[in-house]
Amino acid sequence: MKPYRIIVVDDSAFMRKLFTDIIEADPAFTVIAAGKNGREAVELHRKLKPDAITLDLEMPEMNGIEALKLIVAESDTPVIMLSGISEENTRETITALSLGAFDFIRKPSGPGKAIRKTADALMLRLKTAVSIRRSKTAGPKARPASARPPAKAKGAARAAPVPKPPARQPERPQAPPPAPPPAARESAPLPLSPQAAPPGARLAGTGPKPERPAPPASAKPAAANAASGFRHIVAIGTSTGGPRALHRLLSELPGDLPAPILIVQHMPPKFTHSLAQRLNSLSSLKVKEAEDGETVRPGVAYIAPGGRHMELAFDGSKYVIRLTDAPQRNGHRPSVDVLFESLVPFSELARHAVILTGMGSDGARGMRQLADHGAVTTIAEAEETCVVFGMPRSAIEEGAASIVLPLHEIPARLTEAVRR
Repeated sequence: MKPYRIIVVDDSAFMRKLFTDIIEADPAFTVIAAGKNGREAVELHRKLKPDAITLDLEMPEMNGIEALKLIVAESDTPVIMLSGISEENTRETITALSLGAFDFIRKPSGPGKAIRKTADALMLRLKTAVSIRRSKTAGPKARPASARPPAKAKGAARAAPVPKPPARQPERPQAPPPAPPPAARESAPLPLSPQAAPPGARLAGTGPKPERPAPPASAKPAAANAASGFRHIVAIGTSTGGPRALHRLLSELPGDLPAPILIVQHMPPKFTHSLAQRLNSLSSLKVKEAEDGETVRPGVAYIAPGGRHMELAFDGSKYVIRLTDAPQRNGHRPSVDVLFESLVPFSELARHAVILTGMGSDGARGMRQLADHGAVTTIAEAEETCVVFGMPRSAIEEGAASIVLPLHEIPARLTEAVRR
């Protein structure tokens, strides 16, 4: 197989050489050209049609944002932004991700380990980006084996179109009667299309089901719900492609949504603050970076700060945010699993969990725990709208997601579920 063809663009000769050396250390890649500003990036892209581009943000003549707009308007070539850590850089990086950049990496802040860490991050993103693009170009028959679900996947495949859910039904019993009607319980898994199932997958709601474990004791009396002003809560996890997906999702949710929203987006410190600011300007909801100990309120979306885990907690009278510096989970801090697992004890709340686009499997086990302990809604984003299908795929294969929807259908389904 021919090596992937990459264009490197940076106004610094040192950075162009550094990133070229990093990329060409892998025989699967070759750097076919280097540019020193956004204008050259656009020209080289049009002329050479590379498999991917690395693009600096701050450059003369035409900056990275301006170049990115032209590139994404003309092709699906994945673009990885190279960002500094200044406040201006973090804001521009979030803008780039919202405009369609595949992902970003931070430029190294020093020699040695910093460069090695940057190299690892860059190559992970490049490999993911080009393999996804090549598999989409080749079509389903040419998809690499690594992209197929395992033969013994436990989860359900993408849901077929389903009718509008019925009116709210009584809470599901711990020991349901055999063969209940499809709409018997509010939280019953929706019917899924057998034609869309991965080989060997067990469809949600079909076949033998594992025994449901007893839920842990609630962290507070259900009667205290009224003091909090809500009885529903939404938790969302995402990674690569997340900023753009969150923009679409949050901008289409109503500002008076009667539930708080807790969000984990895999992102370094400082960048999550800029992400929250941008999303707040584009959404009817209030969107903010979460603070340790703050009261959780409906109609507010809280984004976990980069570098800290976020959990839901109860302080004796109200629900609050708890931030911790516990070790990474699944290679991440914040971790989606940590957030989802923190909601498990709060059975007095109607819990709704969503996993959007992202690399890896973070969130799948936490969503499974929520599903096993009475979560009302568990949604995974469908492959056709994901930038990277890793996290949603893992949730489906784990048997955690009872609903699989393209991104544009999730806001309405979530709003309907919360307002029931």
